Amino acid sequence: MTSAESSLANTRSGSRVPPKRRKRIPARTVVMHAIIIFFCLLVLVPLLWVLLTSVKSLRDAYTGKLWPEVFDFTHYTYVFQKMPSVLRNFANSIIVTVATVIVTTVIAILAGYALAHLRLPGAAVVGAVLLGTLFFPTRLVSIIGIFQIQRHLGLIDTLPGLILPYITLNLALSIMIMRGIFQQVSPELVDAARVDGASSWRTLIQIMLPLAANGVVVLGIVNFVTAWGEFLLAYTLTNDRFTRTFPVVLATTFGGFGEWAFPRVAAMYIMAILPGILAFTFLQRWYMKGLQEGALKF
Repeated sequence: MTSAESSLANTRSGSRVPPKRRKRIPARTVVMHAIIIFFCLLVLVPLLWVLLTSVKSLRDAYTGKLWPEVFDFTHYTYVFQKMPSVLRNFANSIIVTVATVIVTTVIAILAGYALAHLRLPGAAVVGAVLLGTLFFPTRLVSIIGIFQIQRHLGLIDTLPGLILPYITLNLALSIMIMRGIFQQVSPELVDAARVDGASSWRTLIQIMLPLAANGVVVLGIVNFVTAWGEFLLAYTLTNDRFTRTFPVVLATTFGGFGEWAFPRVAAMYIMAILPGILAFTFLQRWYMKGLQEGALKF
């Protein structure tokens, strides 16, 4: 007798097949997902509001409606027409950020590897000092000294005058991140490489870096966000509009022009946050893997 005939026979005889019970979702899982969704909305809703505001007409911008009745993309062209230096400021931010990320990452990789796997006298003291500097507002305390040094060296209103302080102020956190990443790698691999005759450079490049690639991505994103959005030093060390970075221009423009309505301001904010969003979109897979591997554990 087939299963269909057996089911038909059971139905005719009056017996019913009990329905399958749905698996109950634990309350803890529901609460966790609700919290995650809440914080996602907390981030995405303001971004959506700014994006929609940047394409609203001036009339729609003051109606209080979220969705614009008329899409107006002329606010982006208005920014370039009213501010001829905006492309130069955007390029300044890119140059300063890329240079800061590259130089800081290279130094942090070398220092992190040395502190984690090389037998150096005083390595523990250096690590403790670096960790201690993270608990002080170094950027605020040192700003006067940085300005005096930059003025003495003639680096005011220059891009190197921004890159060097950015690198210096980001080094402590960057080195601690890379030390934490390299400490996750078994010391036996380093010892085996030494036994095989590999130098420290070869061990670092051929063995350690491939294993720490996700941590390097985390380090790059952290330094990118810090350098791209930095305002205090960029505002203090630059006076010329064509030398300033985009965040400084973004913060100081609106006081001088009464015609900067909400949609035009929103268009500049979208231009400011777009590089960071794109960078994280392309690198998020490696970023999350780096966090899981302990990139921020030190």
